[in-house]
Amino acid sequence: LKEENAILRSKINKLQILSETQADKMRKLEKKLEENKIKEEKEAQDLEAMVQHVEQNLQLMTKRAVKAENSAAKLRQENALLQAELRNSKLENEALRAGQAGLAAAKQNAEVALQHLLQVTTSSQASIRQLLSGAESLQLVADLLKSIDRISEVSEDGQ
Repeated sequence: LKEENAILRSKINKLQILSETQADKMRKLEKKLEENKIKEEKEAQDLEAMVQHVEQNLQLMTKRAVKAENSAAKLRQENALLQAELRNSKLENEALRAGQAGLAAAKQNAEVALQHLLQVTTSSQASIRQLLSGAESLQLVADLLKSIDRISEVSEDGQ
């Protein structure tokens, strides 16, 4: 009976040691789990902040693109008006040449119209380049948002 008690005490000691070891492991795992939760929460907050920043940038770029489109439309209208004015000046110039009267005035009018047309053309080209740059920026932001969605999906699958 003493021998059996000794064996049972030995088993109890081994089980107590095993139980303490497992309790230590469990505490470590719980601590690690808590650290991971905190880390994931911070990453989620950072991601949310980044998404909000990207959305603000997207809104700003959209406003800029709309403004650039409106500006380009106005410049196209002005360009069309100046081209019509240039055509009229050329016709007037031809009529004056035919009549040999007032050639210098018509030439000056055509030159002024040409200068206006060149200014509008230069301005229109700059606005169109700005519009294209804005469109490229919007495409970049859209690609970034797609990437963020993929990151979110991977995070959800990983949980």
